[in-house]
Amino acid sequence: MSDISKKYVKALVSLVDKEELSKISALVKEIVPALRDEKLRIILYSNDINNDKKVEFLSSLLSESDEKLINLFKLLAKNGRLELIPTISEELEYQVAKLTNSHKGIVLCDKELSDDKVNEIASKLSSKFDTNIELSIVKSDYNGIKVEVDTLGVEVAFSADRLKDQLKNHILKSI
Repeated sequence: MSDISKKYVKALVSLVDKEELSKISALVKEIVPALRDEKLRIILYSNDINNDKKVEFLSSLLSESDEKLINLFKLLAKNGRLELIPTISEELEYQVAKLTNSHKGIVLCDKELSDDKVNEIASKLSSKFDTNIELSIVKSDYNGIKVEVDTLGVEVAFSADRLKDQLKNHILKSI
């Protein structure tokens, strides 16, 4: 995470309350996928296009207007730092999670997991870290179960392949 991004977010956090910060974070998160488009990036990072037009374009991508967010876009454009928007979005999400003591994570698994199991994992992690954790299931090729809560910096994994390797090593050592 860029230290520069953190400075912009820190300034924004000092200006708004939890609810408004949460709203701004959601709005910024909306436009991050669009910023991955190469053509759009060329337009936003071009020196040939007026900063006001760049800010106007970014504002048009938002589902609703927010004056403080538009001012942030203006400041980023003025300083030539529009490329920081994705990292600012991550930092905003982290700050909102920290302020609300509520974190979202994912469960990576190659098999179907029941909602009860996912809720049980979330409940145990919540009590372990004294916070509210909400987990969603993401189907993947991971041979086992991996739980990631990025805003807490937590990753817990159980790999079937690793277990097999450890069993083989244990058996070979005992022979």
